[in-house]
Amino acid sequence: MTFEFSKTLTATATTIPGVVLYDLPVHGDNRGWFKENWQREKMMALGLPDFSPVQNNISFNETAGTTRGIHAEPWDKFISVATGKIFGAWVDLREGESFGAVFTAELDPSQAIFIPRGVGNAFQTLEDDTAYTYLVNDHWSADAQGQYTFLNLADETAAIEWPIPLEQAELSDKDKAHPRLADVTPMPAKKILVVGADGQLGKALRAAYDGDTRVEFAARADFDLSSEASYNTRNWKSYSTIINAAAYTAVDTAETPEGRQSAWAINVTAVASLAKVATRHGITLVHVSSDYVFDGTAQSHDEHEALTPLGVYGQSKAAGDAIVSTVPRHYIVRTSWVIGEGSNFVRTMASLAARGIAPSVVNDQIGRLSFTEDIAGGIKHLLETETDYGVYNLSNDGDPQSWADIAADVYELTGHNRDSVTGISTAEYFNGKTAAPRPLQSTLNLSKIKATGYVPETAKQRLADYLDEGANA
Repeated sequence: MTFEFSKTLTATATTIPGVVLYDLPVHGDNRGWFKENWQREKMMALGLPDFSPVQNNISFNETAGTTRGIHAEPWDKFISVATGKIFGAWVDLREGESFGAVFTAELDPSQAIFIPRGVGNAFQTLEDDTAYTYLVNDHWSADAQGQYTFLNLADETAAIEWPIPLEQAELSDKDKAHPRLADVTPMPAKKILVVGADGQLGKALRAAYDGDTRVEFAARADFDLSSEASYNTRNWKSYSTIINAAAYTAVDTAETPEGRQSAWAINVTAVASLAKVATRHGITLVHVSSDYVFDGTAQSHDEHEALTPLGVYGQSKAAGDAIVSTVPRHYIVRTSWVIGEGSNFVRTMASLAARGIAPSVVNDQIGRLSFTEDIAGGIKHLLETETDYGVYNLSNDGDPQSWADIAADVYELTGHNRDSVTGISTAEYFNGKTAAPRPLQSTLNLSKIKATGYVPETAKQRLADYLDEGANA
């Protein structure tokens, strides 16, 4: 067998999304040859996913013409030839527009190919004594066989031109019995799990993903973040993403002994459990953070600012952020002044205006509202565009305002006199009351999220829309 030595390590995209063909440097001399079949650092630099392989399998084939497949397993594979030569055929058996797409190539030891979950794999040996190797990111088990998808090697739609006609090749009886493409049930995409789906953000995520069968919504009754059983009764290999929309947000109550315990249980301990699952199974974890992780001394907060929380709530959110940042695949979405379906500041001000009450509202806390519609849209954008993992600020856009400014806007937009709102300092407002410390500056710098192509609506426009929808509800 002859093949080219000392190729440059290169990656070539194929006709099937996610399937990538690699040329490997093989170094030879009078003794034989040597190659780095799998080199994580170099291959990731070329764009190969960090798919965390856990098992290496070898298929030895004694004679040329041995043909195996077409099998799509519920895991990713990095395939190469140890010795000999093969004709490889791959068919996309995943749900989606590329279902049925075909790619073929001849592989010798100087090449390898990455095959994502759900893409059917088949090969035919072109030389005697050929060894075909698989590096996979899940352990084989008898239970997993029920999740396989198969296609007949002779399928007329795929129309694979086998170098050695199948009637002359060595096939197993099982492979001969696999269905044609028209009878294949496509392998479903991995699921997205939304926990905390009954809260303000959870309801907005339900609307954002309405009709998407990949997304599973778990309210508190469906997934108890504090229960070990919630984490042990799911097949996590069938999930690509967890969106954590659950949080303890009672800022003032968090300062009490009972509230402190609850805040840490939900915002830290439960987050640690989600992080452990995500890390172990290669799942992307989306976690929602808060402006309360900062002390509010900076005029605008960017994603690189050190965490400086003032109160128990902020401290618990900062601890949760630190945990999530250790997950290899994570998005921390930092928001401020969240407004969605349910009780909130805007609804309270609208109610006061309707009753003719003239409130005193703090005027030295500055920031922007974050409507759950836009938070959900931003999360969906990050996941769909596969933007770099990390921290992203996400509030609505526009000029920063005080709570008093926003209250005055609510009065005006609901047909009342904005001068009914009186500004008051935070110190005056909470004088004699038990309250958690608040950051005075909560404005989030949105440059990073905008650079990904997501530009949130202005807070003023979204406020007008929100009040208009409420009036017409």
